[in-house]
Amino acid sequence: MVAIDNMVENIRYKAQILARTNKLDSSVSARGVLGFTIGLLTAFIMVLVPVLLV
Repeated sequence: MVAIDNMVENIRYKAQILARTNKLDSSVSARGVLGFTIGLLTAFIMVLVPVLLV
């Protein structure tokens, strides 16, 4: 029974890791466009403001 319990625990552990990875990937994918837009606007501001001040 110990061997079966160890296998079940190993499978449970791997399933939890897989579930966490999928949740993280889903959240990153959902916020990817917003993060890209904010980063692009920040880059434009950091480049254009010094150019306009000169």
